[in-house]
Amino acid sequence: MPTLRGLECFVAVLDFGSVTEAAARLHMSQPALSHQIAALEREIGTPVVERLPRGVRPTPAGRAIVMDARAALAAAARVVATGRAVARGAEGQLRIACAESMTAGLLAPVLRAWHRRHPDVHLALTELASADALAELVAAGGVDIAIGPRPSRWDGPLDVIGEEEIVAAMAGDNAPATPMTFADLAAAPMVHYHPDNGLGSWIDETAARNGVTLTAATRTKQATTAAQLAAAGLGVALVPTTALTATFAGAVRSIAPPLTRAVVCLTTTPNDPLVQRFRTDIRHRGIPVPAPITAQLTPPH
Repeated sequence: MPTLRGLECFVAVLDFGSVTEAAARLHMSQPALSHQIAALEREIGTPVVERLPRGVRPTPAGRAIVMDARAALAAAARVVATGRAVARGAEGQLRIACAESMTAGLLAPVLRAWHRRHPDVHLALTELASADALAELVAAGGVDIAIGPRPSRWDGPLDVIGEEEIVAAMAGDNAPATPMTFADLAAAPMVHYHPDNGLGSWIDETAARNGVTLTAATRTKQATTAAQLAAAGLGVALVPTTALTATFAGAVRSIAPPLTRAVVCLTTTPNDPLVQRFRTDIRHRGIPVPAPITAQLTPPH
């Protein structure tokens, strides 16, 4: 297989018209350059340059390969340039996974800022409903970073972004402003979650620790849908604040005692420049709560 150095020497000899000038431009000795040309000719099996009394010229084989040689050198230069750009965090691809309930409220503003500040970085997004599924995808190399609740099994690098509150969403008509207890929830029809959504099992386990069992009136796979169904009067839904928008039409009540869960970043490549930068931006973003939702959760004076 011809070496890039051999191809570089071959192209330089043709460009500058002499072994002496090519060696000077490449900061090589003439014997070293001639050795590279000879190695290339041995690999190909025929001479590629013809030495004349004054200068050199390509042989028929040399003319046949010079365009490909230039293309190979240009491709190698692009490899180096791209690698350096990725090392600076200026180019490349970042594969991100996120809990479905957090995509709009937490991740979308960060993605929007990245598209503006890093237009040459391609962002690929995968949404999943289970924290353990996120962890499995990162561990298998399917994504570079995942944002979601803390999984039950994870041995790799983990950053805690913050705590998100789980609140009760319901229809807005005559909803009191006081927090709900698990006893209140046990007496209410629930807009609950499909078994594929890890939030559902987490809520059931938390309810069991509080001595109650919740009754599902209907189920859905997504927290944003659960909130909308609750606002439409189908029952009470326990949803993360990250799943609620500023225009949420229903009412929101806190849980007593407060119900929260950690939001984390998972990765197996913490030293990757793109991963480092994205983790930093997510940490700075924190866990936002829309102002209208915050106002509803603030106890009246």
